[in-house]
Amino acid sequence: MLEDEYSVTSLCWVAGISRSAYYKWKKRKGSTSQREEENRKIEELIIEINEKYNGTYGVRRLCSYINSNTEFKVNHKRIYRIMRELGVKSIIRNQSYKGKSWAGKVVDNILNRDFNSGSPLEKLCMDITEIKMYNFTVYMNAVKDIFNDEIIAYDLGLTDGFELVVKTLDKIFEFPLKEKCILHTDQGFQYTGEKYCDMLRERGIIQSMSRRGNCWDNVPIEIFFGHFKAELIYLLDRGMTYENLAQKIKEYIHFYNNERIQLKLDGMSPVKYKEKYMNSKKI
Repeated sequence: MLEDEYSVTSLCWVAGISRSAYYKWKKRKGSTSQREEENRKIEELIIEINEKYNGTYGVRRLCSYINSNTEFKVNHKRIYRIMRELGVKSIIRNQSYKGKSWAGKVVDNILNRDFNSGSPLEKLCMDITEIKMYNFTVYMNAVKDIFNDEIIAYDLGLTDGFELVVKTLDKIFEFPLKEKCILHTDQGFQYTGEKYCDMLRERGIIQSMSRRGNCWDNVPIEIFFGHFKAELIYLLDRGMTYENLAQKIKEYIHFYNNERIQLKLDGMSPVKYKEKYMNSKKI
């Protein structure tokens, strides 16, 4: 008997139940009622499952497990009552809070939802999206030219820190940006730091930010991420390697820029639309 080797307190701690519930269960062990006998067996099952799965099974999962793997047919109300009597509690998964507190610099919304642009590299928008795979999470920072919806730069990283943004900015700075080019972002902590602000100011780029919690202020890049995930990410094998994922993303960006037609661009791809514009300027 385990009781001969370990204290009741230790056994109850391992099983995830209270001492009072244990003694109550032991006292009822010899009950003659068929219903009580059935409840006793279910109690034993709950204690066993709770110990086996480290308290990760809540009421509904316990109910499903017992109905599928034992002779008993129970509902969630019965399981809940027995768990309460035993003092068994499952681990509660807390909602993750994605926002980050950051005492950085917030600038005005200069873009102010004016998503019309008369020429390339005049108005840009940037944001980071999260890509969850089975074995890792990837963050993608992308920049979209509002003129023709082209993704002119992006970078991937296993963290969403400022370093990811710097790599993308270095690519943007290689373009012949328009004088007083606007670069719009949300108020993410990566975009409010002093170094980020200095990098834009040194190159004459006007910084613009969405109002807090207002995704519509940066909707062009949000629309891209929606297409990107629906047309690529949600269709992928989530077990693939980082290298394979990076290659798939590279191929999709090329497809999006060069082949994927858009009605708002007169049925042309972003690159084709820009080429037509540039050719018209040569005439």
